[in-house]
Amino acid sequence: MIHVENLTKYYNTLCAVDQINFDIHKGEILGLLGPNGAGKTTTLRMLTGFLKPTTGSVRVKNFSIDQNALEIKKILGYLPESAPLYHDMLAFDYLNYIASIRGIDGSKKLERIRELSDICGLSSIMHQPIGELSKGYKQRVGLAHAMMNDPEILVLDEPTSGLDPNQIVEIREIIRKIGKEKTVILSTHILSEAEATCDRVVIINKGKIVADDSTETLKQSAGGQAVVNLSLENAGYDIVEKEITDVEGVTGVTKIDETNGILKVKIFCKNDNDCRGKIYNRIKRTDWVIMEFYQEAQSLENIFRELTKEN
Repeated sequence: MIHVENLTKYYNTLCAVDQINFDIHKGEILGLLGPNGAGKTTTLRMLTGFLKPTTGSVRVKNFSIDQNALEIKKILGYLPESAPLYHDMLAFDYLNYIASIRGIDGSKKLERIRELSDICGLSSIMHQPIGELSKGYKQRVGLAHAMMNDPEILVLDEPTSGLDPNQIVEIREIIRKIGKEKTVILSTHILSEAEATCDRVVIINKGKIVADDSTETLKQSAGGQAVVNLSLENAGYDIVEKEITDVEGVTGVTKIDETNGILKVKIFCKNDNDCRGKIYNRIKRTDWVIMEFYQEAQSLENIFRELTKEN
């Protein structure tokens, strides 16, 4: 659907996007993740033809962004971080105006506005001035604007930025509903949003892609160490450290707490080695009582921090 090759953008001597390559498949919800200033918005602006790349190419279906920008824009819907709305217009009048610009007329215009009102949950505010709406509803109006021409591809830049938790959940549900029929690309630095919404994530840092896969695959293949939490009764830390450190695959033991006769420790293991069976067999030799024993799930937040840290 979309092919990005060696895409690069310089602002004078600053390299905002540095030779990135990726493909986006039809019907996919792709999350573009990265810290502030990583190059996410610049990448989206080049994908939509708003910015011209310094070097590299973007192809959407069979069209080149250099030679066929207008054709690409006809199949794209784009919602920037701050929706470009006319605040003195009623929501209905604004969408009616956008429909006219898009060449939708007659009965089809009203039908399309009603359809978008249902999808984006706008029916209760259609006759209110946009300037009086909450930010959540303004985002919904902006989303309806981006979808007016029924685009095959929807590009959303930080769609939940500045929204409260309830509004974030509502916008996520709308995006998931839209994603059943369209290809969706959204940028965010909110990891829970990407995990809850996206089929696949591309993590970008300092203009370079540092990871590209589904969230589950990233968790499974992440480097670093696996962490096992263990709580024991009738056990002293010194002997626990000595016994557990001796288990194959264990790289370290750290004391977390010792209260009311319960010792809590974190056990660090090589990530490619599930040590729990061996740890359990070692504990069986003792008179320790296991009160808690589980391996921490690798989180997308930990992976993101590891991939985007300074050094």
